[in-house]
Order: sequence, then C-alpha cells, then structure tokens
Amino acid sequence: MESKGLICIIEDNISIAKLFSTILKKGGFQTIEFNDAVTAIDWLKDNKPDCILTDILLPDINGTELLSKFRVHPHLSNVPVVAITGLAQPGDEENFISQGFDGYFSKPINIVSFVNDVEQIIAKKKEK
Repeated sequence: MESKGLICIIEDNISIAKLFSTILKKGGFQTIEFNDAVTAIDWLKDNKPDCILTDILLPDINGTELLSKFRVHPHLSNVPVVAITGLAQPGDEENFISQGFDGYFSKPINIVSFVNDVEQIIAKKKEK
C-alpha cells in the first residue's frame, strides 16, 4: 500500500505517541514521533511532513508557542498543525482554531474516526 503521507507527532507521553502512531500507520500513513518540542523543531527546520499533531502541554514549550515556531519556516506554512489536549475545556476547538491551528483533538481520541479526521484536516488545508 502506498503511504498517504507523513505525520509528525509531538507528544511527551510516549504511550500516547505510540498509540497515535500505530493507528495512523494502520490507516496508511508514515509517522515520526518526538517527545519534546526542541527536537521536533530541529527536525522540522529541514523536513516537511503532511501534518503535525502536537500536544498543547509539552514540558519544554506549549503548543501555541510551538505553532508560532513552525510558521516562521516558509516550507511549513501550508502544513496543517493540529492541537491535542487532555485538559479539554468548552470552547477549546474555537480557541485553538482562532490561534492558527488547523484542527483540534481532545484526549482520549476517537480511535475509530482518528485516521479519517486527520485525512479531512489535511484535505481541507490543501483546498486553501
């Protein structure tokens, strides 16, 4: 099966990162995982995934600051970035979208729809 693309997962909880990766791989994607923002930012300087999934509460930087660091690289300007949080609050999705994220997932994710949801976010960004 041909890969549907490369998903960059930035998640400090290794078990959750592995879960996301396993689901996405079964759905036809390739994945690369980072457990901290600094390493991810370094990799992203020279690489362009098809989508970036980032936890909002990382130990070294929060997801919103991380988003601003991605957007300074022209080659990442059209890559969808999705916020993920386990501390979901009412209005989070609208808040994260207004901050420049292209999508939002709360933990625990919906395992059944996760791959399709990621595909829709990627397709929507390509339409812009």
